[in-house]
Amino acid sequence: MRDGDTIVALSSGAVPAGVAVVRISGPKAGPLLEEFAGVLPPPRKLTLAALADAGVPIDQGLVAWFPAPASFTGEDCVELQVHGSRAVIRTLLRRLSARQDVRLAEAGEFTRRAFENGKLDLTEVEGLGDLIEAETETQRQQALLRLGGGLSARIESWRLKLLDLRAEIEARLDFSDEGDVGDLPPSFAAEIAALKADMVQALGSFDGGRIVREGFRVALAGPPNAGKSSLLNALSKSDAAIVSDEAGTTRDIKEVALELGGRLVILVDMAGLRETTSKAEAEGVRRALREIERADLVIWLDAPDVPSSDSLPSVDAPLWKLRTKADLAGGDVSVVSGEGIGGLLARLDAAAGEAVGRESVLVSRERDVLAIRGAVEALEAVDLGRLELAAESLRQAGQHLARLVGKIDAEMVLDRLFSVFCIGK
Repeated sequence: MRDGDTIVALSSGAVPAGVAVVRISGPKAGPLLEEFAGVLPPPRKLTLAALADAGVPIDQGLVAWFPAPASFTGEDCVELQVHGSRAVIRTLLRRLSARQDVRLAEAGEFTRRAFENGKLDLTEVEGLGDLIEAETETQRQQALLRLGGGLSARIESWRLKLLDLRAEIEARLDFSDEGDVGDLPPSFAAEIAALKADMVQALGSFDGGRIVREGFRVALAGPPNAGKSSLLNALSKSDAAIVSDEAGTTRDIKEVALELGGRLVILVDMAGLRETTSKAEAEGVRRALREIERADLVIWLDAPDVPSSDSLPSVDAPLWKLRTKADLAGGDVSVVSGEGIGGLLARLDAAAGEAVGRESVLVSRERDVLAIRGAVEALEAVDLGRLELAAESLRQAGQHLARLVGKIDAEMVLDRLFSVFCIGK
């Protein structure tokens, strides 16, 4: 990114479309608007204008002017709402970026400028990315809370408390020779313990937050021909998986996403578990075992017409036993008649809801866990019998939290974070 450049990009969806939004940010945003629209309208007021370059008409649309710092990026910004034809957008972007010190934006550059200008911190930026990618209602709610500063506010409250605790210790270190400086308050140790307990509680919500963000993974496991692929198709109402009466047909991992109760549920079909001399099937079994290990729920399928297995895999996740092919002999579900499918979907919905919990969950990324866990470990190291070391432990705890919101050492995550953003955001 070149400092001082003005950037332009298509910020709406792919063209052609009924309406497209072109965004401009930087020092030349205002002059460009005046040049192309012939007017600099009142701030934050949509104004109808004819857009032209050197007297050559381009389009007619609505324009909006956002002077710094009251804009998304914190810089002077312009938004042009024009007709979403490829020709209009191509001409507009080409002519705007032809000006000196004006160029097309890189992926995520508008959001990066918002971060660098203090309009968003790193957790809020992540919330924005999650909101753009949200597919379900719970993902939307979680992302909106993070973008709105829900996690940031909690982190800031922890940081302020750490600063207060450090001030108590450092006052006694700096003025230890003054007669009016006493011992630490009797409640000091209890305040540290309460702060640590609050952080540990937040860490405990990570699994729920991760499941909202990444989905509730359900592994359909069992011996070959137990009906895993057929059940996947029945639950998803699709032909996502190949179904055959030949044992060992499924050798790779197949995922299908469902939305149940506003939550993302990912069904995972896999190879049947058995001893085999086939290298390809053995690799499929290895991948299946790996998927079982990372699943949030394992459904073990048995069928009346295949040998059952008494040696179920050892898993940390809940494991349900399910008898398939109920149309043949007294099973729980049948993909032929549809028996039990609705009930199974209801059970999956309830299980996903229980895994997430009812509270709004903001701790949803590994980066959150690493930072908060680091702060907890620093608090555990506080030794009030050695005040110099206690002050250092409190400082380290604050640094872990500062890294999470991007107040220090932000560069290590910036490039990776913004690379997943679309152009124009």
